[in-house]
Amino acid sequence: MAEHRRHRPEVVHRRVSGPAAAGLSRGDVAYRMSSGLDNRVPDATSRSLWEIVRANVLTLFNAIVGTSFIFLLLLGSWQDALFGLAAVGNAVIGVVQEYRAKRSLDRLAVLEAPLARVLRDGSVQEIPTADVVLDDVLVLRAGDQVTADASVLESGGLESDESLLTGESDPVDKEAGAEVLSGSIIVAGRGTARVVRVGAESFSSKLAADAKRFSLVNSEIRNSLNRILRWLTWALLPVALIVANGEMQSRGGWQEAIASGAWTSAMVGVIASVIAMIPLGLVLLSSVAFAVGGVRLAGNKVLVQELAAVEGLARVDVLCLDKTGTLTEGRIIFDGVHELAEPAEPGWEHALGWFAADPEANATSRCLESDFEHDGGTPAVSSVPFSSARKWSSVTFDGGGPRRRSWILGAPEVVLAARPGGAGTGPATGAVLDRAGRLAASGLRTVLLAYADGTTITANDPTLPAKVNPVVVLTFREQIRPDARQTLEYFRDEGVELKIISGDDPRTVAAIARSVGLDIGDGYDARKLPEDPQRLEEVMGDNTVFGRVSPHQKKDMVGALQRRGHTVAMTGDGVNDVLALKEADLGIAMNSAAPATKAVARLVLLDGRFDRLPGVVAEGRRVIANIERVSKLFLSKTAYSIAIAVSFGLLNLQFPFLPRQLSFTDGLTIGIPSFFLALMANTRRYRPGFLRRSLSFAIPAGLIVTGALLGLNLYATSSGAADAGPEPLQSASVLTLSVLGLWILTVVSRPLDARKLAVVLAMCASLVILLNLPLAQEFFHLAWPPADLLRAALVAAVGGGLVLELLAWIHSRKFPR
Repeated sequence: MAEHRRHRPEVVHRRVSGPAAAGLSRGDVAYRMSSGLDNRVPDATSRSLWEIVRANVLTLFNAIVGTSFIFLLLLGSWQDALFGLAAVGNAVIGVVQEYRAKRSLDRLAVLEAPLARVLRDGSVQEIPTADVVLDDVLVLRAGDQVTADASVLESGGLESDESLLTGESDPVDKEAGAEVLSGSIIVAGRGTARVVRVGAESFSSKLAADAKRFSLVNSEIRNSLNRILRWLTWALLPVALIVANGEMQSRGGWQEAIASGAWTSAMVGVIASVIAMIPLGLVLLSSVAFAVGGVRLAGNKVLVQELAAVEGLARVDVLCLDKTGTLTEGRIIFDGVHELAEPAEPGWEHALGWFAADPEANATSRCLESDFEHDGGTPAVSSVPFSSARKWSSVTFDGGGPRRRSWILGAPEVVLAARPGGAGTGPATGAVLDRAGRLAASGLRTVLLAYADGTTITANDPTLPAKVNPVVVLTFREQIRPDARQTLEYFRDEGVELKIISGDDPRTVAAIARSVGLDIGDGYDARKLPEDPQRLEEVMGDNTVFGRVSPHQKKDMVGALQRRGHTVAMTGDGVNDVLALKEADLGIAMNSAAPATKAVARLVLLDGRFDRLPGVVAEGRRVIANIERVSKLFLSKTAYSIAIAVSFGLLNLQFPFLPRQLSFTDGLTIGIPSFFLALMANTRRYRPGFLRRSLSFAIPAGLIVTGALLGLNLYATSSGAADAGPEPLQSASVLTLSVLGLWILTVVSRPLDARKLAVVLAMCASLVILLNLPLAQEFFHLAWPPADLLRAALVAAVGGGLVLELLAWIHSRKFPR
């Protein structure tokens, strides 16, 4: 792949022999291009920009708000149309949020190679990846990324790293006839392969296509708010009709109101009742709280791809972890030497130095470079590079005549395998294999160094001699992330269940899981996973560590956990994790992850530090707990708005507020204070049932406020205090509602600390100032009511406040913190 970036497309005039001697001709390529058999992939997601705008703007909810806004402007009451700003803000935030998600999905790509090396007209050419066509012959070398699914024609020690796609970290040997998958990396050898699938049909493209399905993160807050808005949408029309009839009847009946022109003020009352029912500010404030949480996390090197993801991890009760790149750093490190005899055969350190310095060394041998230096002494006579098929490599040094010695480095069970007349039959061999097996069971990768005298092993005849002598066992381990143990302990303490899901050997995965503090036995081999969904759910519930898991199995496993009622988070860094990250309630990617993986993840740990996750949990808890707190304010307003509208309409009483007056009380008792409350610290642990808890307080509180206002207005009507016109009674109603609103604010802010108390006192002071400010009085049509109405308003407010205290006590007993 690096070589691709160094060169521009060019024709390399080198003849190739064998089954792929010529490749496709220019005419063959042109025919396939015209037939659509090239490697171009459609990049559109399931939602266009217009669909996103339509989904967020052209809704029944927005139609009601927009119609009310336009109607007030036509009536000349622009002061009463302030609610339109909140509606516009909600729509803009929704469009921007989903468009950002769309752009991330559009950029999703499994293939990174900009160029492909192909054989055409008998010559090797480098062409753009998109121009590869069906039946093209790919020329593959170490470092290349395979650009389309292909069948191997010729193989010279060809090995493919498919860890990005399958999760298995060991290279896969590719002989003639084997398939190489698009997106995999050639790590050793060279060869040719004929393309069998291109474009949308290739393995990497199908992964990307599944990942590009549009979806929003599962958010309890957003789902609850949407549910409330759906309920309100159905309630708006009947409530509006009740209010309209009450308004007209209070003005002498429909005919009299229409004839006198009083219907215009009646319609303003209807619109005021309708808009008061809608918690516009709560939707907007939730988006703002998510956005501020995202900014805070960005300061801690956590990228939030979707705002509601800030909430997600606080709700998670199962965390699925990919081993490579999450628990481990994704690289092999040298662990130690275990000598098999004393003293060890001289020259073994020199041999290991040669293996480490060999230009064709694999990743395991290169780990030895810092511990064993090659002194450049005795030159090598011959060598055999490592192959995952053979599972060994060798070097032969010439000491002259019978002193010629071959050193073999490879898997113990292969190097010491029984051969006629040779090694592998004696008790010493069994002891060596037992020792290597015990080391492997502890999660270490084992490699044996052995030698054979008087023999030469060549690449043309890579055959092990009959008798070999084991010298040392070398152990390697994956580098565990230093923050893994502490972070896993945090999640266990918080009651989050952990699942380790990997494409590697389940025994190795289990050993690594034990090394980071998980008390488990052996892992479960995913090749034995049942296909029946119900049995799969049972297996997922009974096991913690899973190995040999395919990408689609990861997705199915996440789905099985979700069907058991869990909220699932999934971490990963390979393309093999893309489908599971997409399926999970919350996908988390490391910064080292493949571009496709980061594109579908909701959170990206920019510095790759696993210990950032507890901070994400804390931020999510702050958002959830604070939005639950302020939701009680907004939903209380919705409850009393509906109750006031229905009760006043049925009793043929005028709606007691103008829309602008409701904006006045909303701003003082809900809008401004809730903004501060939503951003304050809050470490309360998440508990399901956000909507039930909020409504269990908001509905009774709304009825208490309605009872107080209804009592005030009935008193004014019966005593004749309402005969002086609507303004004094409206002012008295505003005062009553403001005091009760501040009382609710005080209740939901508990326990009060210095900051919350300051907010409450500031709102009380603002109420007194605005009621005495001539400019505010003129704009909001407010004035201090006459003495009798003022006394009635204060009695109604204090009486309602005492009942609110009783409600708060009952609610705290039913839902303790």
